[in-house]
Amino acid sequence: MTPPTVHTTALKGLTKTHSGKVRDIYAVDGSSMLIVTTDRLSAFDVILPDPIPWKGHVLNEIANYWFARTTHIVPNHLTRRAVREVVSDPEDLALVEGRAVIVRRLRALPVEAVVRGYLIGSGWKDYQQSGKVCGIQLPPGLQLAAKLPAPIFTPATKAEAGAHDVNISFDEAAALIGADIAARVREISIALYAFASEHAAARGLIIADTKFEFGLDDEGRIHLIDEALTPDSSRFWPADTWRVGTSPPSFDKQFVRDYLETLAWEKKPPAPRLPADIIARTSEKYREALARITGPAR
Repeated sequence: MTPPTVHTTALKGLTKTHSGKVRDIYAVDGSSMLIVTTDRLSAFDVILPDPIPWKGHVLNEIANYWFARTTHIVPNHLTRRAVREVVSDPEDLALVEGRAVIVRRLRALPVEAVVRGYLIGSGWKDYQQSGKVCGIQLPPGLQLAAKLPAPIFTPATKAEAGAHDVNISFDEAAALIGADIAARVREISIALYAFASEHAAARGLIIADTKFEFGLDDEGRIHLIDEALTPDSSRFWPADTWRVGTSPPSFDKQFVRDYLETLAWEKKPPAPRLPADIIARTSEKYREALARITGPAR
């Protein structure tokens, strides 16, 4: 049965403390929060008016899949409490089941922990200009979508809503969060990427790059938070379509981006409505990503 499509939530009896591009956050108590993953989709940092069916469920399930399998590398924010413990209204519960989790309140670090294994996106643009990515020197002569000699950690600052994240150097990240924490975040991020890449490769997928977010508990221990290794936070490529020198298709909202690029839209709010076929194809891609990532090895 197709779950209800959700663009915006207003849960009864709970206080919404934040609404991001995709997730709505509600206060539960002094030590925990409820995160609801909606079906909202943003493109070019603008939230679109049309939700994508299944998207929230897919992102929630994929993130939980990785959270469960990476605790040997780093603890995460999940409490494993049932959502029905805090959402009592039957209509609200039907709306959020399968797309919500109760998590620990942690102090979020003000950096995006980005790991790149392939030369694509903003990293490719940096490399073309300087031969470096976030200050890291790379070998000359690399092409678009080339596999890097080893994965690199390229942090970014978290942008306010409607703005782009800004790539920074490791030293700049260390100045923001402390050298010891930055070094540990780099170590954990690369370990997570290596673990996930091996898992994905066995299922015919390449993880070109990904970003993580981390938070600290009261004892200063690092936890993985927000989401992990989803099509919204990662670039997944089918391995059989990867060719150096071209940008492979990815399991995400590329259909939407490609469509929007054909319009005379200035990439500012309000965003245009999406045709039904673009919505349907994007939904299919998200669900295919879920099946490929969580399915058996090939």
